[in-house]
Amino acid sequence: MRTILVVGIGAGNPEHLTIQAVNALNRADVLFIPDKGAKKTELAELRREICDRFVTNPASRRVEFDVPARAEPTASYRQTVDDWHAAIAGIYERLIRDEIGENGCGAFLIWGDPSLYDSALRILERVSARGEVAFELEVVPGITAIQALAAGHRMALNRIGDPFLVTTGRRLAEDGLPTNAGTTIVMLDGQLAFRSVTDKDATIHWGAYLGTTDEILVSGRLGDMEDEIVRVREEARAQKGWIMDTYLIRKAETPSS
Repeated sequence: MRTILVVGIGAGNPEHLTIQAVNALNRADVLFIPDKGAKKTELAELRREICDRFVTNPASRRVEFDVPARAEPTASYRQTVDDWHAAIAGIYERLIRDEIGENGCGAFLIWGDPSLYDSALRILERVSARGEVAFELEVVPGITAIQALAAGHRMALNRIGDPFLVTTGRRLAEDGLPTNAGTTIVMLDGQLAFRSVTDKDATIHWGAYLGTTDEILVSGRLGDMEDEIVRVREEARAQKGWIMDTYLIRKAETPSS
């Protein structure tokens, strides 16, 4: 039976790769590298660099594939994402069927960690459920943007006795800061949702291109720093053509238990 390895490669620094991940990549007959278009060519380049540096298996080969762009959200966000995942599942199924031998092994190189705000595992579940191609699945964890953010700002994610919550920019804009956690970590924020937070005395720790040579870090009182973050973010996006950022917002006081 075919084996599929879903390998977390870290948040942007090739040296985030774990020994387990290196060993997994060297087990694979085929290394699948996604291409998200000209604006995000650096994401594919990082995967190529990782293969160049760490893959020593002379029998392995690389197969690059195009990732379809997600449609603009409609009235049903979930339906938009579901349609997008269905399209990618068709691509995954073809890659597994056509590029991996009956008892071969293929690896998908996943940004960050496969379990945190990445869809590869859900998409592979779709492929398996279709029943057109059988495979065993193995997951190798990776360093997340959250860990890279905390390391960059030299801080612990949680305060003593105080939970933290991980959410998205869309949910932050809809729900605001949670009442049951003093620290909120926000990912996938394309709408600058931190500007909607009413507690301007909270502290924000923001980072972009985490772990890379282009890493940018900004922190301070939210009310003082939000305009600066918007400016820095837009300048960086204009220069590189894309932005990948994450931030943490911490309330001034720990909620009472």
